[in-house]
Amino acid sequence: MKERYPVIAGAEAFFLKGNEIGILLTHGFMGTPQSVQYLGEKFFELGYSVFAPRLTGHGTHYQDLENATYSDWFSEIEKGYLILKEHCSIVFVIGQSMGGTLTLWLANKYNDIEGIVLINPALTLPSYEKWSGKSTPRYIKESAPDIKLEGVQEITYSKVPLKAIHQLQKLMKKTPELLPTITTPILAFKSSIDHVVPPENTEYICERIGSREKRVVTLHNSYHVASMDHDRNQIVLHTHNYILVKLKESEKKSS
Repeated sequence: MKERYPVIAGAEAFFLKGNEIGILLTHGFMGTPQSVQYLGEKFFELGYSVFAPRLTGHGTHYQDLENATYSDWFSEIEKGYLILKEHCSIVFVIGQSMGGTLTLWLANKYNDIEGIVLINPALTLPSYEKWSGKSTPRYIKESAPDIKLEGVQEITYSKVPLKAIHQLQKLMKKTPELLPTITTPILAFKSSIDHVVPPENTEYICERIGSREKRVVTLHNSYHVASMDHDRNQIVLHTHNYILVKLKESEKKSS
């Protein structure tokens, strides 16, 4: 779809060119690449090449989001993956919230992804369930981002289109059937207190995913948008160690 509004300053996609190990970073529903920028910069400092796409309808105006579909969102993360593949020999994919859901779809389609990392991945959003099947209102007031760390400002919309909620619900509903077919190694982070996506979502995914290698890390000092919260450095550290282990395993296999 064609967006009608300009991108909000600071909400742009970003690409940081490092070594041949690529990391695709995907933000969540109503978010922008700004919400994963800290992670991206830290991974770049560690040497990685990092690309964070801006999902269709996000970071412009909520009227753009109203016309976007989950297929549009997947198309952007897929394009991001293919861009990284042009620059990198190995790619890992990290997704937060709905970005984690889309990461699962990407892993289902591309089995050459070296590993995936999910941060509070979304299969259910209880606060949106009452809007399922409704045709009004057109827009719904959105609450403040779920971040424990004080003073953090996430770029997001004040209103969420009902049509966009329905697209998110379709995406989440279709995801469980994909899980058994995904065999990519997985590292998953779940916040012990998450006011948006129940932590049980992460447990459900890890119990049913076809991956043999899987690990869950609990974040005790962050809410839903963990990439901008107190535990963001823990996410970087655990993910970096996870990548190093996977790279060593790949070297052994090829030698």
